[in-house]
This record gives sequence, structure tokens and C-alpha cells, in this order.
Amino acid sequence: MAGAVEKVKQPRGALLFREVQRIRQPWIWALLLICCVLLVGIFGYGMYKQLILGEPWGTNPMPDLLLLVMGTFFILFALGMLWFFGAVRLVTEVRTDGIYVRFVPLFRNYVRIPFEKIRQYQARQYSPVREYGGWGIRYSRSGKAYNLSGNQGLQLILEDGSRLLIGTQRPEELERAVHEAVR
Repeated sequence: MAGAVEKVKQPRGALLFREVQRIRQPWIWALLLICCVLLVGIFGYGMYKQLILGEPWGTNPMPDLLLLVMGTFFILFALGMLWFFGAVRLVTEVRTDGIYVRFVPLFRNYVRIPFEKIRQYQARQYSPVREYGGWGIRYSRSGKAYNLSGNQGLQLILEDGSRLLIGTQRPEELERAVHEAVR
């Protein structure tokens, strides 16, 4: 697949389709919020008790400086994870010269799949966990996947025989845009 895709800073052709997906799974947000609240609550309480009230936190308290550093780190880590999960998105564009995919904020550049490198394409339902091991940028026996939520995608078979699945919430529109562009 290395020769079938290229990285580009900016898309070039005229825009035919654009979709921006975010993490929508409620269970991911619930799990993330529970973990973050626990981290902030536990370390916030410990720092307040030991550093503000002057009472040792726990039966074998860490030194104040270490607690300050560790507590600050874990609180910032929790807040950073909330920011990251809120900021991450999958941008898919069909333009007259190819399909562009970008994971924001992970990648600065778009991945471009030129139409001449695509042998077949088809919108389909898939199992993110069973076929690809979950969501994100995934590699498996089924090929590579760019997906963020849901179980719908556009399956590409590239000229070198490799498979690439692009997750989408609008599979028919994406397939139709590719069909119009390759004509």
C-alpha cells in the first residue's frame, strides 16, 4: 500500500464530498469521564489534605514535592485526555484527484489515495472490533482501516491488492462521490 497512497499538506482538486467524524460512542466518553474524575478527585484530595492542611495522605505518604509533581502530572494528564478525545476527528474528503483522509490532531498531513490506484470500492457494513481490533488507525489481516465510530465504511481494494477501509457515517454518499469522481 506504500506506493498507493501519498502524504500531502493540502488537498488539491475540487471538493466533491467532505465528512468530519468525532468520537460518538457514549461508553467511551463514560469510561473516560469516570477515569478522569477519579484521577483528579484522588490526587486533588491528596494534594489538598497533605499540602494545604498539612496532614499526611495515606499510611506511607510521599514527600510533599513528589506529591506536588505526581499530582500535577496526573491531573494534567486527565485533563489532556479529555481535550484529546474532544479534539480528535477523522476528516474524509473526495476531490477530483483522489480521496483524502486525515486524523486531526494526530497527523498534520492528509493521506491521499489517487483514483488511478483504486481497483475496486464498495460501501459496506463491517465489525470494527472483530475485523480491525477497534477504532482508530488499525492494521489487521483485513487490511488497514481509518475509522472513528460506527460500523459503516468504504472498502477500497488498491492496485497492489492491499485493502483500505475508510469509516463513514454516510456510506452511500461517499460511494456516490467516488463514483462521480472516477467517471
